[in-house]
Amino acid sequence: MKSENEEVASMTPEEFDAALKQLGWKPADFCRLADVHRNTVSRWVNGLVPIPGWAKRFLAMAQEIKRLSKLIEPQK
Repeated sequence: MKSENEEVASMTPEEFDAALKQLGWKPADFCRLADVHRNTVSRWVNGLVPIPGWAKRFLAMAQEIKRLSKLIEPQK
């Protein structure tokens, strides 16, 4: 049986950075929203430890929310 973190393929540090940029977030924003210590994210970005599957899912959901919010925002 796969663990929760093995269900989703691991995310590379480059993919993590790209997802943050797409959302307009800094690493500190992710830390605050995901309740993760900044040292943990630093270890991910520097490739010292693998980025867990939940972080990839968290960012994917945030990207989808951002995409959907554009559909309901009033036109300017």
